[in-house]
Amino acid sequence: MQTDLDYSKYVILVDENDQELGLMEKIEAHEKALLHRAFSVFIYNDKGELMLQQRALGKYHTPGLWTNTCCSHQIKGETNIQAGKRRLQEEMGFSTDLKETNSFIYKAPFDNGLTEHEYDYMLVGYYNNDPKINPEEVNAWKWISLEDLKFDIEKDPASYTEWFKIIFDKHYQYMKLK
Repeated sequence: MQTDLDYSKYVILVDENDQELGLMEKIEAHEKALLHRAFSVFIYNDKGELMLQQRALGKYHTPGLWTNTCCSHQIKGETNIQAGKRRLQEEMGFSTDLKETNSFIYKAPFDNGLTEHEYDYMLVGYYNNDPKINPEEVNAWKWISLEDLKFDIEKDPASYTEWFKIIFDKHYQYMKLK
């Protein structure tokens, strides 16, 4: 049976064990705060600095906030690594090997009535060049040491996405490859 369903507009609903429950449009899942699969990519350079992105100002939630290198939702049929590589290319304009390090569930409501409730996979990789950012996705980017990042999050937490602060606070040990 042929379908014209654009899977990129949908998220994969899951239970607390990451068992698939079905698909739902992204906005509806965020309006209803339903648990869905996601991933967060962390790219480091040889100096041990993390590449951060500032989300584009036109994003439907958390515009202009700083966060990890990239993040998004898997498309039905994609592995976590395939999804991470796809979005890294779409948002930051490069590709590199990624490794899955951890997964966890979090819930973060936003002022606009939407809620991120995600079963999030952490993916880590290395890259030493400048990205070629997609301005529809990314406003700016920078390399930052983890020490400077910790200080900046403590000083100005409102400049960072909720999921990134949760990851940095509770899952720090999985942000880097061993």
